[in-house]
Amino acid sequence: MKAKDALGQAGERLAADYLEDHGIRVIDSNWRCASGEIDLVGLDGGELVIVEVKTRSSRRYGDPLEALTRAKLVRLRTLAVLWAREHQRVAAPLRIDAVGIVLGRTSAPCIDHLRGVA
Repeated sequence: MKAKDALGQAGERLAADYLEDHGIRVIDSNWRCASGEIDLVGLDGGELVIVEVKTRSSRRYGDPLEALTRAKLVRLRTLAVLWAREHQRVAAPLRIDAVGIVLGRTSAPCIDHLRGVA
C-alpha cells in the first residue's frame, strides 16, 4: 500500500470516529460507482450527511480543506443523489460536510469539521 493511501485510510478512520463522537452515525464508507467515490455517509438525526475527508501529514502545502474545489463539491452532490437512490433514502434531507485532518508524526491529529459546505 502506498504511503498516501495509508494516510488517507487513517484519516478516514479518524474522521469516522470523530463524527460518531459528535452524534453523526456513520452508515457507509468508501462507496464507489462509475461517477466517483464518497468517503463517508452518516446520519445526523434524520439528515443524510455525505462527508469528504481530506488528510495531510502537515500544512506544508496548505490546509487539507483547501483541496476542496467547486467541481469536487458539485460531484459530491451528484454522488449523494446516486447513493440515496441506491439505498432508498431519496426523501431524506441531505447535507454535504468536509473533514480536514492534519496527521503529523509527533503531534496529536488536528481535525476540522465543516458542515454544509455544498
